[in-house]
Amino acid sequence: MYRFCSVACAVLVLVVTSIPVAIAQTAAPLNEEEKKRLEAELQRVEREMLTTAVLVEDKQIERQSLERDVALIEGQIKKAQLGIQARSLSIVQINDQIGEKQEVIGLLEGKLENQRESLADLIRRSAIIDDYSLVEVMLSRQNFSDFFQDIASFNAIKQSLNESVSALHHIRRDTFEQKSQLEGKQETEAEMKQIQELQKKEIEQKEKEKEKILTVTKGEEHEYKQLLESQQRTAAQLRNALFTLLGGGGGIPFPEAVSLAKYASRVTGVDAALILAILEQETNLGSNLGSCIYNDIRGGRPVMHPDRDAPVFLAIAGILGFDTRTRSVSCPLSRGGVFIGWGGAMGPSQFIPSTWATYGGIVNNGSGWVYSESADAIRRINGNNSPANPFNNRDAFIATALLLRDNGAGGTYATDRLAALRYYAGWGGANNPANAFYGDGVMERKARLAQEITILGE
Repeated sequence: MYRFCSVACAVLVLVVTSIPVAIAQTAAPLNEEEKKRLEAELQRVEREMLTTAVLVEDKQIERQSLERDVALIEGQIKKAQLGIQARSLSIVQINDQIGEKQEVIGLLEGKLENQRESLADLIRRSAIIDDYSLVEVMLSRQNFSDFFQDIASFNAIKQSLNESVSALHHIRRDTFEQKSQLEGKQETEAEMKQIQELQKKEIEQKEKEKEKILTVTKGEEHEYKQLLESQQRTAAQLRNALFTLLGGGGGIPFPEAVSLAKYASRVTGVDAALILAILEQETNLGSNLGSCIYNDIRGGRPVMHPDRDAPVFLAIAGILGFDTRTRSVSCPLSRGGVFIGWGGAMGPSQFIPSTWATYGGIVNNGSGWVYSESADAIRRINGNNSPANPFNNRDAFIATALLLRDNGAGGTYATDRLAALRYYAGWGGANNPANAFYGDGVMERKARLAQEITILGE
């Protein structure tokens, strides 16, 4: 879904003969004292988040009781609130980095203009010496040694011209890289704000849950036990429940979802409840019902990343034989009518095409994306007679389990939470406290789903 990247301000120093164009380090929008204070505050919040996370984890393994569950909810609320604080501080840092990027881009653009003027001057000088004939030398009062010395000087200018052209290309490339990084930062900031709003809603829900428990039970353990029993679903209710999946045909009966998750667990070693929790979290948190076509335009650009994913998606469509104009994929996140990042996630597992390629046997042979049966891990596990299909429930469950396995899922709270975070934010973003809410949400869902699987008895 979204990625964090820490970006340092690049300083390009270009020296062309007789043309001083060195770029100095730009002044940051925040002064050093403000930066240090911001970093110290972020570190404090992150330490407090880690402490609270340990307390919540300890409470989760205690015997269920009113005191334990109220303390657990309070801990979860505090974790969420700290997460929002960390996210707000991170947004300030991103704004600061965006300001630095903008200043560097402005300097680069200025140096580009200087280089253009310098190149024009060098070209004019070169043209003059090239047009200087031997007759003009003979008629001039300049002696031959002076003339050839000038020739050597102008040859040096020509060499400098070639170097300037090369440097100009480097500056242009660096300028575009700066702009691309800036755009990525802006998208990340927007995604973080969207996540912040979702987390605020989760806090409000937990507060209501806590108040309900205390109101109904009046602080009595016996009353709380009765409340738990009344809330617990029966096996019959679970059999009638539908497990909602994106792009996999809507919903499937919960027992069937459990069966698929258990099958995927047997062949990968990943906990069935964790597989279901990830799929459920992707559905609910994404708010993304797969209602876009891959080349729909949202926010002035295609839904799917045109370089990273669209070519792979077209290859998958050709291999599986479906019509890209009728096959729905996820839309980009939307906040206040503004679209954020990229869409294009496919099927129940919500894999973008480039991620699906890793497990579904789609490889680049140098001429384009093609299918390789030997690289199709999903087909090999399922024993299919056809290529893996991201819109097939069975294939999607296996894909989710494989990615969780490769992300380090190991059955413990810590390993499964980390694997979930890597599923969401990649390995680079998994340890960012701003993303903690996702791992916490998955583990809460996993605990509930594990209980429901036990009740179902299948």
